[in-house]
Amino acid sequence: MSKNTLERSVLKSSLLSEEYTLFSHPSGLKIYVFPKNLTTTYAIMGVRYGSLNNRFSLLGSDEMLTVPDGIAHFLEHKLFTNEDGSDSFERFAQYGADANAYTSFNKTAYLFSCTDDCADALGELIDFVTHPYFTDSSVASEVGIIAEEIKMYDDSPSDRCFYGMLEGMYEHHSIRRNICGSVDSISQITKETLYDCYNAFYNLGNMALIVCGDVDPDDILAIANAHLPKSAPEFTTLADNENKNESDKVFIPYVEQEMQVAKPIFNIGFKDISIPEDPTERLKKDAAMAILDEMIFSRAGKLYNDLFERDVISPHFSYGYSINKSVAYNSVAGEADDPRLVLEEILHYIERLSSEGLSEEDFLRGKRVMYSEFVKSFDSTDNIANNLLAFFCEDGELLSYAEIIESVTFDDVRALFKESFSPDRITLSVVKPLKNL
Repeated sequence: MSKNTLERSVLKSSLLSEEYTLFSHPSGLKIYVFPKNLTTTYAIMGVRYGSLNNRFSLLGSDEMLTVPDGIAHFLEHKLFTNEDGSDSFERFAQYGADANAYTSFNKTAYLFSCTDDCADALGELIDFVTHPYFTDSSVASEVGIIAEEIKMYDDSPSDRCFYGMLEGMYEHHSIRRNICGSVDSISQITKETLYDCYNAFYNLGNMALIVCGDVDPDDILAIANAHLPKSAPEFTTLADNENKNESDKVFIPYVEQEMQVAKPIFNIGFKDISIPEDPTERLKKDAAMAILDEMIFSRAGKLYNDLFERDVISPHFSYGYSINKSVAYNSVAGEADDPRLVLEEILHYIERLSSEGLSEEDFLRGKRVMYSEFVKSFDSTDNIANNLLAFFCEDGELLSYAEIIESVTFDDVRALFKESFSPDRITLSVVKPLKNL
């Protein structure tokens, strides 16, 4: 296909009875249009660029640039300011749309939702994301605003406990650093570094436009055509894989902090060192781990009920698996008088499962739970759009995930169980009450 040719695909799932249209636009942008007869239209313009991407080289250069932590999040803030002095948030409000944005480890998303015609808001979304404008004074004024946001997160026990887990698991990987950066790191950001990062990653070939709601694909394409360039520029950015410098073992097995909490909270991280390069295999591992977690940690399982009935844990208990191209980990979080005891009980339970074997009945239950949650996600334009972006960033395809879940076997989960809970790949992060309280 020529770089200047529009390609249209319709992707369908017979299992889900869902479909959407994907346009490969001549500008390089992927445009996803998911018609859904719901009251709210939800649109995202997203880029494969997040807090993990702080080392990269630009087109034509072998030099690896290192930029300050938190710059992806800083850039997200600054894009809403336009060259004419206007603020895109105000424009969205005039169009009857509710706008927002977020930055994660591996992506940045600019979004809006509305209940009426979305044409003006969609045009604004494309325009402000594709037209950066930074000045020395606007960057300097933003430093103070984001510094206050960082301090707020630093004062959050749950955030500090979570990052304590990541800081314990990883010695080098940028996932151990806060998405917002630090007060010191953001003070080093300049308009030049913002433009460097924008030019490196905000190429339309590295981005996606996603619209979900009561919309017509051809209407969305017409709006996009009016706001996008007719051809794609050359794009080559090499991002550094910091995971290559990591040990198989965790950096620090136990991390403890004191904050203003009534009862200790904890995050237990299980470092995963086996990340498939193939996107489909990563998705299958993601599905298998989700089923395994449901088997071991769910409220319907023996472990949770035993710990809860013995008052070892409080009802505040959660778990989940995260995987992307460069990093993966499993985690369990909760509240307990003795977090070390919780970890001991989990390890004893896993040891017992190792000797007795996993239950196929639990496997089938976990698989049903996961499949039903995936099906329910299609009842929300918000969930559909954000899931489409997540799959785009991982080179995956959303509707195929149903078949991937179906393909996971009991043997797959048993094999995964054997390699997922090695004691030297576990970090326990604890936030304890202040001693003087």
